[in-house]
Amino acid sequence: MSSQSSPPLSKPPPLSPRAGERPVQALYDLLKPVTLRPGTTFTNWGLSYTCAPLSVFQPETEEQCELILELARREGKTVRVAGIGHSPSDLACTTDFMLRTDRLDRVLEVNVEKHYIVAQAGVVLSNVHDVLARHGLAMRNLGSISDQTLGGVVTTATHGSGWEFPVISMDVLALVLLLADGTRVRCSREERPDLFLASICGLGSTGLILEITLNVEPAFRLRDEQETLPFDDVVDDLDNIARSAEHVRLWWFPQAGTVRVSRANRTAEPRKPAETWLWHSLVGFHFLQLLLFLGRYLPDLNIWTARFAAWLVRDKTVTVDDSHRVFNIDCKYPQYTTEWAIPHEHAAACLRELRAWLERELADPAGLRPHFPVEIRWSAPDDIWLSPSNGRRTCWIGLVQYKPYGLPVPYRRLFAHFESAVLAHAGRPHWAKTHPLGPAALRAAYGARFDDFVRVLGAADPRGLFRNAYVQRHVFGREGPAVDPRLFKARP
Repeated sequence: MSSQSSPPLSKPPPLSPRAGERPVQALYDLLKPVTLRPGTTFTNWGLSYTCAPLSVFQPETEEQCELILELARREGKTVRVAGIGHSPSDLACTTDFMLRTDRLDRVLEVNVEKHYIVAQAGVVLSNVHDVLARHGLAMRNLGSISDQTLGGVVTTATHGSGWEFPVISMDVLALVLLLADGTRVRCSREERPDLFLASICGLGSTGLILEITLNVEPAFRLRDEQETLPFDDVVDDLDNIARSAEHVRLWWFPQAGTVRVSRANRTAEPRKPAETWLWHSLVGFHFLQLLLFLGRYLPDLNIWTARFAAWLVRDKTVTVDDSHRVFNIDCKYPQYTTEWAIPHEHAAACLRELRAWLERELADPAGLRPHFPVEIRWSAPDDIWLSPSNGRRTCWIGLVQYKPYGLPVPYRRLFAHFESAVLAHAGRPHWAKTHPLGPAALRAAYGARFDDFVRVLGAADPRGLFRNAYVQRHVFGREGPAVDPRLFKARP
């Protein structure tokens, strides 16, 4: 970001009523049944960001959504759309109007023959799985958790893992948006393609997503074979391991020097659910959480906690289950997390550099004591303008620091060094997660597509109705207290 001061955060000016428009108070009255009580706050899933919007609306119909946008235009406020709040950043936070999508949560159409569904953006993935299963269908790839909305997945280009599987937004066939001026539009690769390519990783800033048409496939099971290998064995053979199954993901325990390798392929075998009893039992949840809590006060204990966790999952296992049950994992506790996408050809070198750095930290009596594994996944190249996988096969590397009992743990020095390491390997941040990049760095990372995105925002929302602090800071380079990256931190 520039060191020069920026103008204060701009908000759309209030609009004067046009002939025939309702008075502002009438809009408030019409929205009263879907307005949450004053003082309602919003906290994200990771318990790391909290905001107190001026008003929180929970609409049930498109007409109510139109009224909310009209009220915001008339009052000169911005609108932020929020679902479950799974993003571990301030992406969903605002001090103006918040529109919660909890009640815009229906699957509107299931086309078994053509393998697609039409759903409202607020539907939670776990409910999508239930509907699809009743029709013998499934999403073809997933991330680690289904307690998130379909709209949130799409607007952040959320990914699963698979050498030949792109981010989930690539499965979107069409969107219906409510634009800032109240216009309802449909977009796809054939119809308004620029708006479509901007919106399927649009950070909620191109418009309110009303409907998503999503490509799906016949239901399938996955056979997931897991084993633990030494770090060097994995990194020395990383190319082959990444291609060794349809869906490969790794969990690296630096303190133990081992990597848990998961290889999942489609299968017709009968179900054989996971048998890692220790990991999923009271030991794997409550005892680990207690150790993590003690590690807040005795940092060296984190080394042994991580080794203990690696021991819990040391055995070879085979799981066969419905696809979403294998794709999803137990994320256990609230957490701080950062994740970056680097070109696959940089992955081995980057991982070796990260190991050397972490070994230096562990050897230093005053060094960092991170406590949990590094997750490594892959995605295929795509053409979505702001997708971190745009134009390149991607290796995703993510760090997690769990918050035992929801309590804070040190993470800022750890994440800062990690970010500098992945940036040296052409890293691009996961949009749902915290990162330090402003428009200059993003332009360098995405080239002309970043400017295309800004151009579409200017055309779709010229007054900035959908621009919160996150968008203003990262996309438009605003600075100052109103967009400070720690403005909404639960513990500033």
